[in-house]
Amino acid sequence: MSLIIPPRYKQKLLPETTEVAIKLVKDNFQQLLAKALGLRRVTAPLFVLSGTGLNDDLNGYERAVNFPIAALGDARAEVVHSLAKWKRVKLEAYDIAPGYGLYTDMNAIRADEELDNLHSIYVDQWDWEQTIADTDRNLDYLKATVEKIYDAIRRTEQIVYEHFPHITPRLPDEITFIHSEELLQRYPDLSPKERENAATRECGAVFLIGIGAPLSNGEPHDGRAPDYDDWSSLNSDGFRGLNGDILVWDNILGLAVELSSMGIRVSPESLDRQLAATGCSDRAELLFHSRLLCGELPPSIGGGIGQSRLCMFLLQKAHVGEVQASIWPEEQRRQCEEAGIMLL
Repeated sequence: MSLIIPPRYKQKLLPETTEVAIKLVKDNFQQLLAKALGLRRVTAPLFVLSGTGLNDDLNGYERAVNFPIAALGDARAEVVHSLAKWKRVKLEAYDIAPGYGLYTDMNAIRADEELDNLHSIYVDQWDWEQTIADTDRNLDYLKATVEKIYDAIRRTEQIVYEHFPHITPRLPDEITFIHSEELLQRYPDLSPKERENAATRECGAVFLIGIGAPLSNGEPHDGRAPDYDDWSSLNSDGFRGLNGDILVWDNILGLAVELSSMGIRVSPESLDRQLAATGCSDRAELLFHSRLLCGELPPSIGGGIGQSRLCMFLLQKAHVGEVQASIWPEEQRRQCEEAGIMLL
């Protein structure tokens, strides 16, 4: 995605007021999320030791920012991409019962991102994880959890409106569930992103199920690491995938914006299957993976919710740099300034 300059863009909040509104969104949403999913806040690391398997591998090609630690004999640590696997270890360490979980503020540096309206090298999100029973590893539980998260988003949108009445709500009352294979059959001539745009433009808010497994055309809708979300198990609709993305339609940018990536996590069986399918079976020897394969980690569901993405969408901004401080190419800064897009 290249930089989008919306025609006749007009910011609805000045930078100083935007800072107040950012805090309003973050304070209220995390409280609503925690209450809805039975989560308690925990402290999280900025970096983990390399070679433990704890870091999120994203699509498998993104480089983690890493550095040597003098006090550990120059053992290397790497800045987290997300805490997808670390959180599951913490569920076991804190012995959190099914139906309850944890959340944390996750900060990451993704040096390989292509910088545009939605993507920054600085990533901030709420990472959350909830222990579940083995019987909850199904599509109904996934959908029920998505609906709780979506309700928290809509309630936060209403709070923004109550404080800033000129920022009128845009989200529909309900989120629509659709599988990536259904989307492919509906729009066979469109690219994955174009399919997302078409469905989200029509529905306003979509949970796209099934990210990672090959579809009927032989290609996955999008990449997903093999060792946290379960994308290979058959669900009750007869398709593969117990994971997905929350997408909302942004009429300012004219595209679907992903607010969250989440899913029911891999079981020992699905981890073994997905490692083999992606040629990553050697990871089975890593600490995290070996513990999971031995059944030491609890079944869980979890995900990440972009903090700046959510603020950007709810405050109706055109660029993520309007709600977070980061580094941008000078030409991008110039184009934004000329269009009245004030980057922090």
